[in-house]
Amino acid sequence: MGMVDGKVVVVTGAGRGIGREIALLLGKEGAKIVVNDVGASLDGQGSDATPADEVVGLIKHAGGDAYAEPRSIAEWQTAGEIIKGAVDKFGRIDAVINVAGILRDRMFHNMSEPEWRAVMDVHLNGSFYMSRAAATYFRQQNSGAYVHFSSTSGLIGNIGQANYAAAKLGIVGLSNSIARDMKRFNVRSNAIAPSAWSRMIGSIPTDTPDQQKRVERLKSMTADKIAPLAVFLVSDAASEVTGQIFGVRKNEIFLFSQPRPIRSLHRSEGWTPQTIAEHMLPAFRKDFYDLDVTMDVFPWDPV
Repeated sequence: MGMVDGKVVVVTGAGRGIGREIALLLGKEGAKIVVNDVGASLDGQGSDATPADEVVGLIKHAGGDAYAEPRSIAEWQTAGEIIKGAVDKFGRIDAVINVAGILRDRMFHNMSEPEWRAVMDVHLNGSFYMSRAAATYFRQQNSGAYVHFSSTSGLIGNIGQANYAAAKLGIVGLSNSIARDMKRFNVRSNAIAPSAWSRMIGSIPTDTPDQQKRVERLKSMTADKIAPLAVFLVSDAASEVTGQIFGVRKNEIFLFSQPRPIRSLHRSEGWTPQTIAEHMLPAFRKDFYDLDVTMDVFPWDPV
């Protein structure tokens, strides 16, 4: 008996990288899996059914049950059909794990509208479409679980990723809203910000010694390290866990903070722009956040 024995799980972006490792581990733990992957390039171009088919073959070879779903999640109707197909095939749907994503990195002042929209469509819209399609079934059966993939690019920040960072922080807001709206139906929703070597970060430049050192550090953080947390979060053992943001970095698991007020200043007669400059600014300045990037917050080697 596996930890998710008999559960039906849809995994997007499951043909490669983190999604692939999650699908394989789900299979080992007894789940029935819909392996969704359009097989596009890193920037979202083209399609190839081979990656999803290969993962299905590995799951079945190990004695599991799965089928490939090569359609894009970035459209409302298609997402609904993907979820309905899982129910038609397996009789129910127990979890959706939203991993699929693309990159169109560009400095903000050079980013085009198509580059912005393409990333939003897959990451944020795709996560919403898939989650919303499953919600109808989750409500009917009074159970279900979502795992959404965020990123420290959104939680902390990186250079040249305004579209990706905005989408990934938006996914956190989506996950938290789902957790609150669906609690009455015993449905859970959590987010993971992974640190793992995959093609999603394989495009990081290696022009300087610091960049080369960073890439070597990232290569030690393999995608299979992310899968156990995702599988746990869709299992019954995680029945009390919802509305949380986790991070995984090799053998480390983190629980991220969420925005809450840290300082307060009251002025009984109200504020003017001048008094804000004179009183609020010096009072708050020492608690302002620096413009950190992910490496500033996680400077140590992964363990």
